[in-house]
Amino acid sequence: MDAGALQEQFTGFVRAHQVWAPVIVGALAFGESLAVVSIFVPATVLLLAIGALIGSAELAFWPIWFGAAVGAILGDWVSYEVGRYFEEGLKSRWPLNRSPQIVERAESFVQRYGAVGVFVGRFSGPLRAIVPLVAGIFEMPRLTFQIANVASALAWAYLLLGAGDVFGEMGSKLLKP
Repeated sequence: MDAGALQEQFTGFVRAHQVWAPVIVGALAFGESLAVVSIFVPATVLLLAIGALIGSAELAFWPIWFGAAVGAILGDWVSYEVGRYFEEGLKSRWPLNRSPQIVERAESFVQRYGAVGVFVGRFSGPLRAIVPLVAGIFEMPRLTFQIANVASALAWAYLLLGAGDVFGEMGSKLLKP
């Protein structure tokens, strides 16, 4: 099954089960934000597609935004705590040992920019799930991390779903006779 068919099948499922859309989106955002798991979860494309469903007036924006934000917050929080618990030993384990250049970028990013780096890292695909892990490894204070985590998740969910929403509205207007 190709990616387009998977996306269509997934959005059809969400359309048919609208009451579960915030939970589904929350699970996607959690997977997208969780270190290592994010490699296997194609959530960005699916979240944009769900945003398009919002734009075509099939789904309510705010409950879905809330689900995405909560999922992203929890995913980064878990990654941060894993980093704090396992510390430097994580860098020598799979899959981090396969991409040392990404880990090095994330390390320098977090060391240089601190909480601002955590906020900005949310919006960078390759760094999204690694930055919280690295922030935990370097024992960034929990409150500092959580402030950046929550603020970035709220903005990320809004922008990602909003972009899909805009494209969905444009598409529905173009398809109207």
